[in-house]
Amino acid sequence: MSRSEPETAQPGVEALTIDDVRAAAKRIEGAVVRTPTMHSITLSQITGADIWLKFENQQFTAAYKERGALNALLLLDEKQRERGVIAASAGNHSQGLSYHGTRLNVPVTIVMPRTTPVVKVMQTESVGGNVVLEGETFDEANAHARKLEQERGLTFVHPFDDPDVAAGAGTVALEMLEDAPELDCIVTPIGGGGLMSGMSTVARALKPDMLIVGVESALYPSMHSRVKGLNEDCGGDTLAEGIAVKAPGEFTSQVIAKNVDEILLVDEAALENAVALLLQIEKTVVEGAGAAGLAAILAEPERFAGRKIGLVLCGGNIDSRLLANVLLRDLARQGRLARLRITLKDRPGALFRVMRLFDAHNVNIIEIYHQRIFTNLPAKGLITDIECEARDRTQLEALVAELREQGYVVHPVELA
Repeated sequence: MSRSEPETAQPGVEALTIDDVRAAAKRIEGAVVRTPTMHSITLSQITGADIWLKFENQQFTAAYKERGALNALLLLDEKQRERGVIAASAGNHSQGLSYHGTRLNVPVTIVMPRTTPVVKVMQTESVGGNVVLEGETFDEANAHARKLEQERGLTFVHPFDDPDVAAGAGTVALEMLEDAPELDCIVTPIGGGGLMSGMSTVARALKPDMLIVGVESALYPSMHSRVKGLNEDCGGDTLAEGIAVKAPGEFTSQVIAKNVDEILLVDEAALENAVALLLQIEKTVVEGAGAAGLAAILAEPERFAGRKIGLVLCGGNIDSRLLANVLLRDLARQGRLARLRITLKDRPGALFRVMRLFDAHNVNIIEIYHQRIFTNLPAKGLITDIECEARDRTQLEALVAELREQGYVVHPVELA
């Protein structure tokens, strides 16, 4: 069958069934990576739950989005393939659609806001997408994409609010439950809702009593608001930009309202902690959205204790500098990195005497910053910020305690 022409009527929940997902699985088989589902012994010990991870960050474009994009492309008729497809996206959907469109010889146009980082434009172009930059916001880019759809006779492939795209995404759950049939809970990120719509449809059909939990960034609780009938604010800089959606899908909202037991909200510190843990423990790189499921479990372990939980690491496209910042901030939260603000007298040997205490406690000094001018101290006083590295928080606290015993005023500089 082929994708029908656009209709004015919005599809309902009946437009997505497990049979649609099974058909999508056969359609895309061999063209996407059948990613592993693996048990994490260490994360299970940390959380008190039995944790299974689905490594969708191992797809060619490092995200599950390939599945839905490819399913939609394979449902095009011959004329639609010749004319090509269009989408508005500055994320993983643009790369998945461009990669498989190029592979299938289907022209792909991606409209992105002019504010899109250059690296995302380059990544999309590198896998064959034709990028058009238009508008300052996603809404403006999306409106332009819809205009080009009509002018050029292209087929619009929505990143999430499309039953065919959601069916492709649902193949993640088919594979996960085949590999780990003992699961009694899935905790899945929600942005626009395509992944959760597909996965919850499979889970409800195969295991009707399964606990199905969605996760959103606390800064972008759009689906939570829609389902609960609330009016929560959406906005801000979140690590989980892949699920930073202000307006969830109409179709996906219906499916999620029917299938999902609960939607949890996670803050930025929890997301950072989860990204760092997955790299440190599983040696795998995930973006903020990909770590949202683990972040929710770490934030509320008592809610999930004893459960057999499936988590989707839905994407691994994170900027390397941002990842470095996340890891360093995590070390600071653990007490392994610190900045100590110490008040000294501006006299010879003052700093040397402080250094001797750092040496005695075997705490490594990374950077030293002196501040004599911009301070409310007397003219003969100064503030010294010392960035240092310790074995653990206990070692650092012992150093701070002795500094204070020696009469120094010490203030650890805390993370926001």
